[in-house]
Amino acid sequence: MKTNNFSNKFYIREISSQDTFKVRHPVLRQGRPIEDCVFEGDELETTIHLGLYINDQLISVATFLSNKNDIFAEIRQYQLRGMAVLKSHQGQQLGQHILKHGEQLLTEKRVVRVWLNAREHAVNFYKNNHYQIVGQPFEIKKVGTHYVMTKRL
Repeated sequence: MKTNNFSNKFYIREISSQDTFKVRHPVLRQGRPIEDCVFEGDELETTIHLGLYINDQLISVATFLSNKNDIFAEIRQYQLRGMAVLKSHQGQQLGQHILKHGEQLLTEKRVVRVWLNAREHAVNFYKNNHYQIVGQPFEIKKVGTHYVMTKRL
């Protein structure tokens, strides 16, 4: 068990893809059908879904998918998708904790690169966690402006 700066005890564990919807939907797909929370690859055996809990309430989620982006040379790559923290708990460094936990799991699997499509408003969060922008911004329909970001583990 760990504590954050606000003395809330929290824990992180692997969860099902369906469990991620409890945070994906209100944060990433608000106002859209719940089916929009399903990502290609969610059910693959290699996919890792993490949940961060405070007092047994799911507060944050992150999904790590074995997915090669051809702009990177490494064979062992994972993509971070669907990372979200409930609005009521944003700004408490909980996202950083779940991100670091996922990176540690990937390191143990000998993954050498993690990459993601970051929403424009999340770029500084990832930069603060040592991710770099690669290329130019692009639009994802119904979601907005994104940047490819990456980090070598």
